[in-house]
Amino acid sequence: MSAPTKVTPISGFPELLPADRLLELHVLDTIREVFELHGFAPLETRAVEPVERLLGKGGDADKEIYGVTRLTGEESSRDADLGLHFDLTVPFARYVLEHAGKLHFPFRRYQVQKVWRGERPQEGRFREFTQADIDIVDAGELAAHFEAEVPLVVAEVFRRLPVGPFRIQVNNRKVPEGFYLGIGLTDVQGTLRIVDKLDKIGPEQVAAQLVQAGASAEQARLALALAEVRSQDLSFVEAVRGLGVEHPVLDEGLEALAAVVRAGAESAPGTLVADLRIARGLDYYTGTVYETQLLGAEEWGSVCSGGRYDSLASDGRTTYPGVGISIGVTRLVHLLLTRRGLRASRSTPAAVLVAVVDEASRRRSDLVAAALRGRGVPCEVAPSAARFGKQIRYADRRGIPFVWFPGAGEDDADQVKDIRSGEQVDADATTWVCPPQDLRPGIVTPAG
Repeated sequence: MSAPTKVTPISGFPELLPADRLLELHVLDTIREVFELHGFAPLETRAVEPVERLLGKGGDADKEIYGVTRLTGEESSRDADLGLHFDLTVPFARYVLEHAGKLHFPFRRYQVQKVWRGERPQEGRFREFTQADIDIVDAGELAAHFEAEVPLVVAEVFRRLPVGPFRIQVNNRKVPEGFYLGIGLTDVQGTLRIVDKLDKIGPEQVAAQLVQAGASAEQARLALALAEVRSQDLSFVEAVRGLGVEHPVLDEGLEALAAVVRAGAESAPGTLVADLRIARGLDYYTGTVYETQLLGAEEWGSVCSGGRYDSLASDGRTTYPGVGISIGVTRLVHLLLTRRGLRASRSTPAAVLVAVVDEASRRRSDLVAAALRGRGVPCEVAPSAARFGKQIRYADRRGIPFVWFPGAGEDDADQVKDIRSGEQVDADATTWVCPPQDLRPGIVTPAG
C-alpha cells in the first residue's frame, strides 16, 4: 500500500473557506452592481499576453511575470513567449486596439478577473489574486472630467461595503514631473519610483536613494517637501507654489488636480484628498493617480489604485487615452477577514433545510425544496433521515436559519421552525415568505 500523499498549501495562492468565499461574493456583487449602475459594460480578457507587451507596458523592475510553457512538445511550440497578466490594464489596452472598430467611444468597461504576480508573498500580498477594474477610454482625446468620475464611483462602492471610513488619495503625475524638472531632476520616472517607496522605507531612506541616484541634497529635500503636501481642499496649490518651483508642466498638473479635488468636494465631501506623495510606480500613468486607504488600517497600504494613461494603447494612427481604477478584491477581503473580523452569517447560501422524516418520504422533502427554490428561496434537503434534533444541529452548524418539517402540523400540514428563536408555525411551500434579511447570507461584524 502506497504512503498517503501529503497536501501542503502553495504560498501566495489563497483559498477561502465557504463562509469567507460568501463574504467575498458579497463584495464582488456590490462592486458589480455599482459599476453597472454607472454604465460600465462587463468584459473578460484572456489570461495571457505576449511577454514583450507585459515587459514594455509598465512592469516594475522588481515585478516578476509568470511565463507560460508546456511540459512537452518542440521548444518552438511551448508558448515561452506568453506570460500571465500582472494587472488588467495592459490586457485591456490590447483589447481596445484589437476591437476598436466594434466599440463605441468613449468606452466604459468593468472587469473582474484573476491576475498573477511573482512577488514575495506576505500578509495582504499574494501571487494570485482578484482585481475589479473600471476604465473609460476614448479615441484621440479623453475629457478631463472622467478623471474625477472614476474615484467617485469607487467611493460609492466603498460606502456600500462594511469597510468603515476611507479616503481616496489623489495626485497628478504632471505635478511631480513638472516639479522635478523645475529643480533640475531629469530622470522623472526614476525619481517617481523612489518617492513611491516613501510609506515603505521612510523619508531618510528615500532621500538617501535619491542622492545615490544623482540628486543633490537640496533637490532631495525639495522632492520630499513636495511629497509632504496634503489637503482636502485646494490649499495644496498654494502650498506647492510656496516651495518656489516653476515649470509649465507643473502648472498644468496643478490645474488638473485642482479640478479633480473640486469635483470630489462637491460630490463626496471629505472623500478625495490631494496627497502629493502618491506617485504610482507603473510607467504608463501620465495624469491623475489614485490610492485608497481604510482609516485605521493605513499600515495595510492601498486597497484600490489607478490613474490616467495617455499612450498605453496606440495603433500608430489613433491613440486611445484612458483613465481607470482597480480594487484589490483579494487584498480587501483578506483585511476584512483578518483585521476587521468580518464573516458571512452562514457557510452556505441555503436559508432553509428541508428535514427528511424517513427515507421512504424523501420524495416529499424534495418536492418541498423544489417549490421553495421555484420561488427564489435557497434551500437544501437534509442528507439523512436522522433524528430531528440531529437535523437541526446540522442546520445550526452551517448557520441555516430555518428548518422545514413536512407533515409536522395538524392534518398533515408542513411546519417551518426558526431555530434561532425556536418559533415553529404551519407553512406552505407555495406561499411561505422567507424574511428578506435571511434570504441571502449577510455580513456579520464582531459586535454583531
